[in-house]
Amino acid sequence: MPAPLRLIHPAPAIAVTTLSAVLGAILLAQDGQPFGWRLALTVVAVAGSQLLTGATNDLADEARDRASGRLEKPLPAGAITRAGAWTVAVVGVGLQLAASIPLGLLALVLGVVAAASAVAYNAALSRTPFSPLPYLVSFGLLPAWIAAGVGVDLARLLPAMPLGALFAGAAHLANTLRDFDADAAGGSRSLAQLLGRGRTRALAAGCLVAVGLGVGAALIIGGAGPASLALGMAGLAAVAVGGLRERWLWYGILVAAVTWTAAWALATG
Repeated sequence: MPAPLRLIHPAPAIAVTTLSAVLGAILLAQDGQPFGWRLALTVVAVAGSQLLTGATNDLADEARDRASGRLEKPLPAGAITRAGAWTVAVVGVGLQLAASIPLGLLALVLGVVAAASAVAYNAALSRTPFSPLPYLVSFGLLPAWIAAGVGVDLARLLPAMPLGALFAGAAHLANTLRDFDADAAGGSRSLAQLLGRGRTRALAAGCLVAVGLGVGAALIIGGAGPASLALGMAGLAAVAVGGLRERWLWYGILVAAVTWTAAWALATG
């Protein structure tokens, strides 16, 4: 895989950008509006933010990655220079701003705040007890950012924002478990390190179950059909099973993200 592509963490970048495109498409379909330039620019803006986030993450972690011999990462491996990584970050900023300005002030401000929160995580907060905070901010704002970008009423997404933030915080805790030992050896004081492995896994799983129950309640109140409810239950089952074993939790989150999004899409036509 080319170094610039590895630098931006392609899996989460593609996932966030794709889910943003799906969310925007669902909102437009609900309003009976055609997919057009606003949706395209919104997706480009989100993609730009992901370039910025991935590049600044590897730049911030370069010294620690080099010290721990993580040669699978492009900076410590010498596959890309710091100047090259900064170029990727600047391109990401440029893409986000250029795509956001035509969408209006609200979309621009929400996107900038979400991206700035992610950069703050990379630069300062990832190794502190406040490590989940940027996830709560960035992913909590994401639905509103997409709604403002495609030009639909933000009010309909207000109930989804706390659920999105809670889901993102749980995903962050689950992700920290994957690097728990390496982070401990590097002196990290993230929330997961302070809580310990067992409590971190329990907290992540508990938050995910709460999100699943919230999704189920929303589907029932909205009169969703059996297929949507089945997808919602499948996501809830995935996180419940994932909570039983640490190595299963992350995959349970991925399954839940897909099934809950599909349940919403199906319920809203």
